[in-house]
Amino acid sequence: MLAFAHKEVLEIVRDPITVWIALFMPLVMLFLFGYALSFDVENAPLVIVDHDKSAASRALSNQFLNTRYFQFAGAPEDERVAEHALMQGTARAVLSIPPGFGRRLSRGEAAPVEFLVDGTYASTASILSAYGRAIMYAFPNGTLQMPVQPEVRVWYNPQLRSRDFIVPGLFAVILMAFPPLLTALAVAREKELGTIAQIYASPLTKIEFIIGKLLPYVTIAALQLAIVLAAGFLWFKTPMHGSLALLAALGLVYVVCTVSIGLLVSTLVRTQVAAMLVTLIVTLMPSFLFSGFVYPVFTMPEFFQGYSARIPTMYFVNISRGIVMRGSGVAELWTNVVVLVVYTAVVLALATWLFKKRIA
Repeated sequence: MLAFAHKEVLEIVRDPITVWIALFMPLVMLFLFGYALSFDVENAPLVIVDHDKSAASRALSNQFLNTRYFQFAGAPEDERVAEHALMQGTARAVLSIPPGFGRRLSRGEAAPVEFLVDGTYASTASILSAYGRAIMYAFPNGTLQMPVQPEVRVWYNPQLRSRDFIVPGLFAVILMAFPPLLTALAVAREKELGTIAQIYASPLTKIEFIIGKLLPYVTIAALQLAIVLAAGFLWFKTPMHGSLALLAALGLVYVVCTVSIGLLVSTLVRTQVAAMLVTLIVTLMPSFLFSGFVYPVFTMPEFFQGYSARIPTMYFVNISRGIVMRGSGVAELWTNVVVLVVYTAVVLALATWLFKKRIA
């Protein structure tokens, strides 16, 4: 097995494309998604319709504009102009202050204002509406506050930085994207070139073949794990609240699982093109869409929640975010850990069983 694994390492080292995919593409993917994906909303165009033109109305307007969440996009006299700006997409929100706003405040009366948000993008609208409510609750005069004064505390991500949420999820998605692809292509390449006939003719058993193939690519995947963890914590400054050793240990289990998936795919296809297509279909796309990386699993229809439960990425997303963001340990994550270990064992056993050692 060690001799076979050594042969595999030599093939990998002599193939610059494989080395590029293995070492640099995970970093490229991490930086692309780390910077491109963001659920934060900043500098949203805000139109202000101020019918009061008092010191109080100007103070409220400045309260909105002195944050990074909104930027001034106009101050028309007519609500119809503001509505047209929303329809055109040149404004994302409208703050409308009625006449007598300052006078009501000075008398200690309730002073309602209207805050309109473009709901075309539902996620953006909910965030902007929350920003607007928070700014009005913080307005110096208490008459704008609700009868029940909320005291909100955000745990685990108090700054509500989407990057702190995205990067731990990217660990799982990236490690599901490249290790299976490399492994599946390696075996499919041997089938295409006919060099696998030498393996069929060798005294290697099926288990020895699988383990010999597994060792080099698990090593590469472990190196990818170290690279993305280092980039996530050192470059993106993602705060770590749990045990890095636990994350690394469970990450090793996860990369064995992803490499085993590549081996399983390689037993079912004969060409590199087919290996690439099948691997992308069964790994990258489901892990991106149905793992909880972008969309919470509990918001999906029941059918897709069941489908998500069959993807190992979902369990490692829970593990990664639990350790990194919440400081969770094995006691809190044990169900995800058990499922991931069992999933890995089943996939590896299935790949061994389906591999047919034959000549010609």
